Amino acid sequence: MHRGAFILGCQGPALSQDERAFFAEADPWGFILFARNVEAPDQLRRLTSDLREAAGWNCPILIDQEGGRVQRLGPPHWRAWMPPLEQMAKAPARAMALRYALIAAELRDVGIDVNCAPVADIARGQTHAVLRNRCYASAAADVAKIARLVADAHLAGGVLPVVKHMPGHGLATLDSHLDLPHIDKEHRWLARHDFAPFRDLSDLPIAMSAHIVFDRIDPERPATLSPRMIELIRDEIGFGGLLLTDDISMQALSGTPGERGAAALAAGCDIVLHCNGDMSEMVQIVGLGQMTEAAAERANRALGLRISSPKVDIPALEAEFRALVPEVING
Repeated sequence: MHRGAFILGCQGPALSQDERAFFAEADPWGFILFARNVEAPDQLRRLTSDLREAAGWNCPILIDQEGGRVQRLGPPHWRAWMPPLEQMAKAPARAMALRYALIAAELRDVGIDVNCAPVADIARGQTHAVLRNRCYASAAADVAKIARLVADAHLAGGVLPVVKHMPGHGLATLDSHLDLPHIDKEHRWLARHDFAPFRDLSDLPIAMSAHIVFDRIDPERPATLSPRMIELIRDEIGFGGLLLTDDISMQALSGTPGERGAAALAAGCDIVLHCNGDMSEMVQIVGLGQMTEAAAERANRALGLRISSPKVDIPALEAEFRALVPEVING
């Protein structure tokens, strides 16, 4: 069965009757949660259950739980984490695998089974502050190695990873939540550097696009809306999984949410991600219709990797983590 070619958000910590009815009719592929939706474990379990009940199936529920600045679940109910780049400066790569095994367990406990991580962008001195300390390293090979550990930890814990921001956001000096970054680098140079970690991770099940213009490849459109860039992601990088847009409401993009979403799907993205829960905008997104046959196949392959009852030894993971980086974990 083909679901809607979109992922939606809701307004608060509990579904309204209007949202229940809307989601049941809209048939989104999944939902995404933010801090506005999170209060406590029992509340979050009810919300994830209610979202799936409204959808009528065991749909994926996403969140951005990188740890550090991008952390929707936090104290007092969940662990607090240092930004990834800061942790990597203090601890071996093994600690990143342990960190995300613990994060995956926290997410599964409250009914969340997709996490928007790993970040495979390369950290540089000029990388905008909105992204830089969310990265893992400044060399492509190191980024790919650590991102693989992060992805594998998620998968072993029953949570699907979403690698981002494809094909590479690290050169951006603007915040794409507010502005449209442009990258003025030759294609060949980008292939050796910023695109390289994503090529090494091209077998992962889900990826998220970047709202960035690569001036020497397609100077007219950001990657999310660019047929040329999506072709590059598929053919040159070799990514065969499910391709989500970054949040279609971000101000890097122009036009209405519906126009942006239609352009992204026409360019070759599989699913439009709409995050803010605004009903008037979601009506436009729902008008985009169902996934294509190819997108549905990629979505089903990804969902087939969900482990229903992962075996996780939380005390052992936490003990090993604390031995490596005792100052990083709280709660």
